[in-house]
Amino acid sequence: MMELLNDTADRSIGVSRLLNAPVEVVWMAWTQPEAIAQWWGPDGFRSTIHSMNLEPGGEWRLTMQGPDGKNYANRSEFMEIEPLQKIVFQHFNPHYLSTIIFEAQKTKTLLNWTMLFESTELFETVVKVFKADEGLSQNVSKLEKYLQLQL
Repeated sequence: MMELLNDTADRSIGVSRLLNAPVEVVWMAWTQPEAIAQWWGPDGFRSTIHSMNLEPGGEWRLTMQGPDGKNYANRSEFMEIEPLQKIVFQHFNPHYLSTIIFEAQKTKTLLNWTMLFESTELFETVVKVFKADEGLSQNVSKLEKYLQLQL
């Protein structure tokens, strides 16, 4: 019998957090360009959303302004959208697949966010050099702060 191995632990990062907001509010924070611009990015970064076509095949373009004053252009394509449940997008340069799962838990939302990189080498570069794991955690913390202001 042949066993298929699909171990992606060596090229993925993720965060799981119980957010103190209903899933409808969390979904709005993720899907409204004016909302996501308020919290997207690691600490010290600001984001300008240029386009956000939230449908499979839709493009998401944004520029993140770093604390160093540099601009970082970002482009992604939405792969899967399940309202109030799931967003999957392919990010380009660096290439990774982001999957965000929203699970309603009464008046709270369990958020599970994973980033799967194309290769172990790319993963190591993005995590070691650019500290993507820290950035992911900071991003969710900024989302939490944004949500507190919405309630």
